[in-house]
Amino acid sequence: MEDWKGLEVTAEDLALINGLSKAELAAEQVYAFTLKLCDNEVDRDFERFDGEALERLGELFVGKSGIFDHQWSARGQTARLYKTEVVREPGRRTRAGDEYRWLKGWAYLLRTEKNGDLIAEIEGGIKKEVSVGCSAGRSVCSTCGAENGACEHAPGETYDGGLCFRELKDITDAYEWSFVAVPAQREAGVLKRFGQEQERDLALRKEAELGRKYLKALRKEVVRLAMLADDEADGGVFARAAERLEEPELLELRRSFGARAAKRFPAPVQLRRRDAGQAEDAEAFLV
Repeated sequence: MEDWKGLEVTAEDLALINGLSKAELAAEQVYAFTLKLCDNEVDRDFERFDGEALERLGELFVGKSGIFDHQWSARGQTARLYKTEVVREPGRRTRAGDEYRWLKGWAYLLRTEKNGDLIAEIEGGIKKEVSVGCSAGRSVCSTCGAENGACEHAPGETYDGGLCFRELKDITDAYEWSFVAVPAQREAGVLKRFGQEQERDLALRKEAELGRKYLKALRKEVVRLAMLADDEADGGVFARAAERLEEPELLELRRSFGARAAKRFPAPVQLRRRDAGQAEDAEAFLV
Protein backbone atom coordinates (compact mmCIF):
# COMPACT_ATOMS: atom_id res chain seq x y z
CA MET A 1 0.00 0.00 0.00
CA GLU A 2 1.27 3.45 -0.86
CA ASP A 3 2.40 5.36 2.24
CA TRP A 4 -0.30 8.03 2.35
CA LYS A 5 0.78 10.71 4.78
CA GLY A 6 -2.40 11.64 6.67
CA LEU A 7 -2.21 13.84 9.74
CA GLU A 8 0.85 13.77 11.95
CA VAL A 9 0.00 11.45 14.83
CA THR A 10 1.37 13.11 17.96
CA ALA A 11 2.12 11.39 21.25
CA GLU A 12 -1.12 12.87 22.61
CA ASP A 13 -3.09 11.54 19.64
CA LEU A 14 -1.53 8.12 19.98
CA ALA A 15 -2.41 7.98 23.68
CA LEU A 16 -6.06 8.75 22.88
CA ILE A 17 -6.10 6.18 20.06
CA ASN A 18 -4.56 3.49 22.23
CA GLY A 19 -7.19 4.24 24.84
CA LEU A 20 -9.71 2.91 22.31
CA SER A 21 -7.71 0.08 20.75
CA LYS A 22 -7.16 -3.35 22.23
CA ALA A 23 -3.58 -3.71 20.99
CA GLU A 24 -0.89 -1.08 21.57
CA LEU A 25 -0.49 0.75 18.27
CA ALA A 26 2.53 2.65 16.96
CA ALA A 27 2.17 5.95 15.10
CA GLU A 28 3.28 4.38 11.78
CA GLN A 29 0.41 1.89 12.00
CA VAL A 30 -2.23 4.62 12.12
CA TYR A 31 -3.76 6.86 9.45
CA ALA A 32 -5.50 9.90 10.98
CA PHE A 33 -7.69 12.60 9.44
CA THR A 34 -10.11 15.32 10.52
CA LEU A 35 -13.78 15.82 9.71
CA LYS A 36 -16.44 18.46 9.99
CA LEU A 37 -19.13 16.28 11.55
CA CYS A 38 -22.00 18.77 11.86
CA ASP A 39 -22.78 22.40 12.63
CA ASN A 40 -25.53 24.67 13.97
CA GLU A 41 -26.69 25.89 10.56
CA VAL A 42 -30.12 25.03 9.16
CA ASP A 43 -29.62 21.92 7.00
CA ARG A 44 -31.30 20.53 3.89
CA ASP A 45 -34.00 18.93 6.05
CA PHE A 46 -34.68 22.33 7.69
CA GLU A 47 -33.32 21.16 11.02
CA ARG A 48 -30.38 22.35 13.07
CA PHE A 49 -28.50 21.64 16.29
CA ASP A 50 -28.26 24.34 18.94
CA GLY A 51 -24.97 25.13 20.70
CA GLU A 52 -25.63 22.82 23.63
CA ALA A 53 -26.47 19.99 21.24
CA LEU A 54 -23.10 20.35 19.50
CA GLU A 55 -21.26 20.22 22.82
CA ARG A 56 -23.17 17.11 23.84
CA LEU A 57 -22.57 15.45 20.47
CA GLY A 58 -18.87 16.13 20.89
CA GLU A 59 -18.89 14.17 24.14
CA LEU A 60 -20.92 11.29 22.76
CA PHE A 61 -19.11 10.85 19.45
CA VAL A 62 -15.70 10.05 20.93
CA GLY A 63 -15.10 6.35 20.25
CA LYS A 64 -17.91 6.03 17.67
CA SER A 65 -17.36 4.22 14.37
CA GLY A 66 -17.55 5.58 10.87
CA ILE A 67 -19.55 3.51 8.37
CA PHE A 68 -21.07 3.89 4.89
CA ASP A 69 -24.53 5.35 4.17
CA HIS A 70 -25.74 4.72 7.74
CA GLN A 71 -25.81 0.96 7.09
CA TRP A 72 -25.30 -0.58 10.53
CA SER A 73 -22.98 -3.47 9.82
CA ALA A 74 -19.69 -4.48 11.43
CA ARG A 75 -18.33 -5.18 7.94
CA GLY A 76 -18.89 -1.53 7.04
CA GLN A 77 -16.90 -0.08 9.93
CA THR A 78 -14.18 2.12 8.50
CA ALA A 79 -12.66 4.36 11.18
CA ARG A 80 -13.16 5.57 14.73
CA LEU A 81 -13.30 9.03 16.30
CA TYR A 82 -10.76 9.58 19.06
CA LYS A 83 -11.16 13.32 19.71
CA THR A 84 -13.70 16.12 19.07
CA GLU A 85 -13.87 19.87 19.51
CA VAL A 86 -16.57 22.52 18.96
CA VAL A 87 -15.09 25.24 16.75
CA ARG A 88 -16.53 28.76 17.03
CA GLU A 89 -16.49 31.39 14.27
CA PRO A 90 -17.52 34.64 16.04
CA GLY A 91 -17.70 36.69 12.84
CA ARG A 92 -20.08 34.34 11.06
CA ARG A 93 -23.82 34.17 11.75
CA THR A 94 -26.25 31.34 11.03
CA ARG A 95 -29.64 31.77 9.37
CA ALA A 96 -31.08 31.65 12.88
CA GLY A 97 -28.99 34.72 13.74
CA ASP A 98 -26.54 33.24 16.25
CA GLU A 99 -22.80 32.58 16.15
CA TYR A 100 -21.76 29.85 13.72
CA ARG A 101 -20.25 26.74 15.36
CA TRP A 102 -19.28 23.33 14.10
CA LEU A 103 -18.11 20.03 15.51
CA LYS A 104 -14.64 18.92 14.43
CA GLY A 105 -13.65 15.30 14.78
CA TRP A 106 -10.33 13.47 14.64
CA ALA A 107 -10.60 9.92 13.30
CA TYR A 108 -8.16 7.07 12.73
CA LEU A 109 -7.99 3.79 10.87
CA LEU A 110 -5.26 1.21 10.50
CA ARG A 111 -2.74 1.30 7.65
CA THR A 112 -3.58 -2.12 6.24
CA GLU A 113 -3.89 -3.38 2.67
CA LYS A 114 -7.63 -3.71 3.22
CA ASN A 115 -7.88 -0.01 4.09
CA GLY A 116 -5.56 1.09 1.30
CA ASP A 117 -8.31 1.95 -1.19
CA LEU A 118 -10.29 3.86 1.43
CA ILE A 119 -7.24 5.89 2.46
CA ALA A 120 -6.54 6.67 -1.19
CA GLU A 121 -10.16 7.81 -1.68
CA ILE A 122 -9.99 10.04 1.41
CA GLU A 123 -6.70 11.56 0.24
CA GLY A 124 -8.09 12.02 -3.28
CA GLY A 125 -11.26 13.73 -2.11
CA ILE A 126 -13.56 10.91 -3.25
CA LYS A 127 -14.68 9.90 0.23
CA LYS A 128 -15.40 13.35 1.57
CA GLU A 129 -18.97 14.10 2.65
CA VAL A 130 -20.19 12.76 5.97
CA SER A 131 -23.43 12.61 7.94
CA VAL A 132 -24.14 11.82 11.59
CA GLY A 133 -26.68 9.51 13.22
CA CYS A 134 -27.97 10.63 16.60
CA SER A 135 -31.07 10.93 18.78
CA ALA A 136 -32.59 14.14 20.16
CA GLY A 137 -35.07 14.43 23.01
CA ARG A 138 -36.80 17.50 21.61
CA SER A 139 -37.51 19.07 18.23
CA VAL A 140 -38.57 22.72 18.62
CA CYS A 141 -40.36 24.81 15.97
CA SER A 142 -38.46 28.05 15.30
CA THR A 143 -41.67 29.90 14.46
CA CYS A 144 -43.81 29.21 17.53
CA GLY A 145 -41.72 27.11 19.92
CA ALA A 146 -44.02 24.08 19.78
CA GLU A 147 -42.26 20.77 20.33
CA ASN A 148 -42.12 17.51 18.40
CA GLY A 149 -44.41 18.57 15.56
CA ALA A 150 -47.29 19.81 17.74
CA CYS A 151 -48.03 22.76 15.41
CA GLU A 152 -49.07 23.35 11.83
CA HIS A 153 -45.95 25.26 10.76
CA ALA A 154 -44.14 23.52 7.93
CA PRO A 155 -40.33 23.44 8.01
CA GLY A 156 -38.93 25.24 4.98
CA GLU A 157 -41.85 27.66 4.71
CA THR A 158 -41.61 31.37 5.58
CA TYR A 159 -43.79 32.94 8.26
CA ASP A 160 -43.73 36.68 8.99
CA GLY A 161 -40.51 36.98 7.05
CA GLY A 162 -38.71 34.19 8.92
CA LEU A 163 -37.75 30.71 7.76
CA CYS A 164 -39.37 27.90 9.71
CA PHE A 165 -37.08 25.10 10.86
CA ARG A 166 -36.80 22.56 13.66
CA GLU A 167 -34.13 22.98 16.34
CA LEU A 168 -32.83 19.68 17.76
CA LYS A 169 -32.20 19.80 21.51
CA ASP A 170 -31.41 17.49 24.44
CA ILE A 171 -29.24 15.03 22.52
CA THR A 172 -29.61 11.60 24.09
CA ASP A 173 -27.30 9.46 21.95
CA ALA A 174 -24.83 9.53 19.06
CA TYR A 175 -24.88 6.31 17.05
CA GLU A 176 -22.36 6.68 14.24
CA TRP A 177 -21.05 8.89 11.46
CA SER A 178 -21.14 7.86 7.84
CA PHE A 179 -19.55 8.60 4.52
CA VAL A 180 -22.47 9.58 2.26
CA ALA A 181 -23.02 11.02 -1.21
CA VAL A 182 -25.25 13.93 -0.16
CA PRO A 183 -25.11 14.99 3.50
CA ALA A 184 -28.07 16.76 5.10
CA GLN A 185 -25.64 19.39 6.39
CA ARG A 186 -24.10 21.15 3.43
CA GLU A 187 -20.63 21.68 4.88
CA ALA A 188 -20.09 18.37 6.66
CA GLY A 189 -17.15 16.35 5.40
CA VAL A 190 -13.47 15.49 5.56
CA LEU A 191 -11.31 18.56 6.11
CA LYS A 192 -8.45 19.34 3.76
CA ARG A 193 -4.94 19.67 5.18
CA PHE A 194 -2.59 22.59 4.67
CA GLY A 195 0.96 23.14 5.80
CA GLN A 196 -0.31 24.25 9.20
CA GLU A 197 -3.69 24.30 10.89
CA GLN A 198 -3.29 28.06 11.33
CA GLU A 199 -3.13 28.55 7.56
CA ARG A 200 -6.36 26.62 7.09
CA ASP A 201 -8.12 28.60 9.79
CA LEU A 202 -6.87 31.89 8.32
CA ALA A 203 -8.14 30.93 4.87
CA LEU A 204 -11.53 30.02 6.30
CA ARG A 205 -11.74 33.32 8.15
CA LYS A 206 -10.82 35.29 5.03
CA GLU A 207 -13.45 33.48 2.97
CA ALA A 208 -16.06 34.02 5.66
CA GLU A 209 -15.21 37.73 5.90
CA LEU A 210 -15.51 38.18 2.13
CA GLY A 211 -18.85 36.38 2.20
CA ARG A 212 -20.14 38.59 5.00
CA LYS A 213 -19.10 41.77 3.17
CA TYR A 214 -20.78 40.57 -0.01
CA LEU A 215 -24.05 39.68 1.77
CA LYS A 216 -24.02 42.98 3.69
CA ALA A 217 -23.67 44.97 0.47
CA LEU A 218 -26.33 42.84 -1.22
CA ARG A 219 -28.78 43.37 1.66
CA LYS A 220 -28.20 47.16 1.60
CA GLU A 221 -28.85 47.19 -2.15
CA VAL A 222 -32.11 45.24 -1.72
CA VAL A 223 -33.33 47.70 0.93
CA ARG A 224 -32.39 50.68 -1.25
CA LEU A 225 -34.26 49.29 -4.26
CA ALA A 226 -37.27 48.41 -2.09
CA MET A 227 -37.48 52.04 -0.92
CA LEU A 228 -37.23 53.29 -4.50
CA ALA A 229 -39.88 50.84 -5.65
CA ASP A 230 -42.39 51.80 -2.95
CA ASP A 231 -42.54 55.19 -1.16
CA GLU A 232 -44.54 53.65 1.67
CA ALA A 233 -42.02 50.85 2.33
CA ASP A 234 -40.61 50.79 5.85
CA GLY A 235 -36.81 50.70 5.50
CA GLY A 236 -36.32 49.38 9.01
CA VAL A 237 -38.67 46.47 8.44
CA PHE A 238 -37.01 45.60 5.13
CA ALA A 239 -33.55 45.82 6.68
CA ARG A 240 -34.50 43.42 9.49
CA ALA A 241 -36.14 41.01 7.05
CA ALA A 242 -33.12 41.11 4.73
CA GLU A 243 -30.83 40.08 7.60
CA ARG A 244 -32.58 36.68 7.71
CA LEU A 245 -32.27 36.04 3.98
CA GLU A 246 -29.48 34.32 2.10
CA GLU A 247 -28.05 34.97 -1.37
CA PRO A 248 -30.70 33.25 -3.57
CA GLU A 249 -33.61 35.11 -1.96
CA LEU A 250 -31.67 38.40 -1.95
CA LEU A 251 -30.79 38.12 -5.62
CA GLU A 252 -34.42 37.48 -6.53
CA LEU A 253 -35.58 40.48 -4.47
CA ARG A 254 -32.91 42.67 -6.05
CA ARG A 255 -34.14 41.69 -9.50
CA SER A 256 -37.81 42.27 -8.60
CA PHE A 257 -37.35 45.57 -6.76
CA GLY A 258 -34.87 46.75 -9.37
CA ALA A 259 -37.41 46.23 -12.16
CA ARG A 260 -40.11 48.08 -10.22
CA ALA A 261 -37.78 50.94 -9.36
CA ALA A 262 -36.73 51.27 -13.00
CA LYS A 263 -40.38 51.68 -14.04
CA ARG A 264 -40.92 54.44 -11.46
CA PHE A 265 -37.68 56.23 -12.24
CA PRO A 266 -36.71 55.55 -15.87
CA ALA A 267 -33.19 56.54 -16.80
CA PRO A 268 -33.01 60.03 -18.42
CA VAL A 269 -32.16 60.24 -22.12
CA GLN A 270 -28.53 61.23 -22.41
CA LEU A 271 -28.56 62.04 -26.12
CA ARG A 272 -30.78 64.68 -27.73
CA ARG A 273 -31.34 65.55 -31.36
CA ARG A 274 -30.57 68.94 -32.82
CA ASP A 275 -33.45 71.10 -33.90
CA ALA A 276 -35.40 70.02 -36.93
CA GLY A 277 -33.90 71.15 -40.16
CA GLN A 278 -30.30 70.85 -39.10
CA ALA A 279 -28.11 68.43 -40.97
CA GLU A 280 -28.08 64.84 -39.75
CA ASP A 281 -24.35 64.27 -39.91
CA ALA A 282 -21.82 62.68 -37.59
CA GLU A 283 -22.34 65.57 -35.12
CA ALA A 284 -26.15 65.38 -35.03
CA PHE A 285 -26.16 64.11 -31.39
CA LEU A 286 -24.87 65.99 -28.37
CA VAL A 287 -23.58 64.06 -25.36
